[in-house]
Amino acid sequence: MHKHFIIYKPWGFLSQFIYNLKRNKKLLGELHDFPEGTMAIGRLDEDSEGLLLLTTDGMMSEIVRGKNVEKEYYAQVDGIITPDAVEQLQNGVKIGFKGTKYITAPCKAFILDATPALPERSRRVRDGHRPTSWVSITVTEGKFRQVRKMASAVGFPVLRLVRVRVGNIHLHDLQPGEVREVTVFDI
Repeated sequence: MHKHFIIYKPWGFLSQFIYNLKRNKKLLGELHDFPEGTMAIGRLDEDSEGLLLLTTDGMMSEIVRGKNVEKEYYAQVDGIITPDAVEQLQNGVKIGFKGTKYITAPCKAFILDATPALPERSRRVRDGHRPTSWVSITVTEGKFRQVRKMASAVGFPVLRLVRVRVGNIHLHDLQPGEVREVTVFDI
């Protein structure tokens, strides 16, 4: 019987269970006693946080990582993002990927009118007095650090990135480090 988990990956954790390089890193296994064979479905980089699905079912992992499943992120960006920048995101932008230039697929993006009700991050986003704003970006592909690269490509570097939705699964009221076991993923 396969096991499935929904977690809020905190900032500063890697989306993996084993890390063999020299530096000590915080890993998912520190959050819960996961069964052997548990794997993260997709990844969130160390500086990103939010919804992460874990499973012992490799086939489920393939389905969720597929291009038919939307992944929505809230990005706090440096500066007040413009409608023109959002339109560029929606239409696809040029980013670097594996040493070559890549045009991202069209996506859904819109400016968030208010700061989202998210838990405080364990480390401040930054000190300073420059304004920031929030944008929702929903993609169906997942290149390495793609959302961060997309926002930078339109002139608004990401300061905080939180995945809030994968398919029909939402972050809702999960808190950083919280793990919930579920019987099935309703993607």
